[in-house]
Amino acid sequence: MGNRKDDKRIAVLASGGDSPGMNAALRAVVRAALWEHYQVFGIQNGYEGLLHNEIRELTSRDMGLIINQGGTMLGTARSAEFQTREGLEKAARILHEHRIDALCVVGGDGSFRGLMELSEFYKGQVVGIPGTIDNDIPGTEYTIGFDTAVQTAVEAIDKLRDTALSHGRLFFVEVMGRNSGQIALSVALASGAEDVIIPEERTDVEEFAQRLEAGRKKGKRFGIVVVAEGAPLPREVERARVLRAEAPDPNVKAAIAPEESPAFAWAEVMRPRIGMNIRVSVLGHIQRGGRPTSFDRVWGSRTGDAAIRFIKQGLTGVFTAMRGGHITPAYLFEATRGVRAVEPEMVQLVRKMGS
Repeated sequence: MGNRKDDKRIAVLASGGDSPGMNAALRAVVRAALWEHYQVFGIQNGYEGLLHNEIRELTSRDMGLIINQGGTMLGTARSAEFQTREGLEKAARILHEHRIDALCVVGGDGSFRGLMELSEFYKGQVVGIPGTIDNDIPGTEYTIGFDTAVQTAVEAIDKLRDTALSHGRLFFVEVMGRNSGQIALSVALASGAEDVIIPEERTDVEEFAQRLEAGRKKGKRFGIVVVAEGAPLPREVERARVLRAEAPDPNVKAAIAPEESPAFAWAEVMRPRIGMNIRVSVLGHIQRGGRPTSFDRVWGSRTGDAAIRFIKQGLTGVFTAMRGGHITPAYLFEATRGVRAVEPEMVQLVRKMGS
């Protein structure tokens, strides 16, 4: 459907870390807006691109062949300037100069926090679309990219399991998720891991060692432990790091170097406690890329369409939340209240299945 010059003007950008399915959301925003006879503008490279006036009109054809692509066709970037009052005022001024009536932002809690702050200076409508592999935004049951990230990690662990079995090894596999254990829990359950270490609980070293040793005594020759990147370090490692900081004497050495990850720290602590050959694998940013799963393509499309529907209804300061499997508007401030809690039943289930 064609645009009319007197109709609403919508802008859309992707912010923060990329996640598979963002392109599906962008595609849906553009085509749903055009369906309503709105003009649509894409902002390149997130809030940073907004500050540099990187704005161009988008057509339906611009959205062709992107639904199956990972990342974001608009690009994304983090912006220090946008976090200042001067930057926010500049961003609002640019939006007003382009006569933008509503702004859609696909991103995580930090992106939503920025959108809330921008709304103090920008008087148009603002709507967020949750897009982060971490699935850690309060107020919604799902964020775009989570399913793909979990699937990518599970496929990697399936390959590691072959080596673990062949050599009789225990692998500590570190997955992403910042300060949330959502990815780690789902990956651990789906991959049949023996245990999981997450930020939401303090794992006792001796109890953890006993669980692993119990499995070995049952005849397990190999195993997988999934570790969230934001998981707490073993207490003795934390103490060693404090000692290193307080006593920089080169003769005083910590067991684990400060730059090492939780997976390496836990592996180092477990080696003298259990009779297994231990290896570590940090999956890293591979979990952010790749072709989005069908679920992320469908959910990205649904949330992008819902964002335009909310704009048409005159809503502002909201985001597209999944609640009970349905899309509903939720206030942006709900998404900035800490980290979405994990389900204790999931933690227990991982350990039941890994016993």
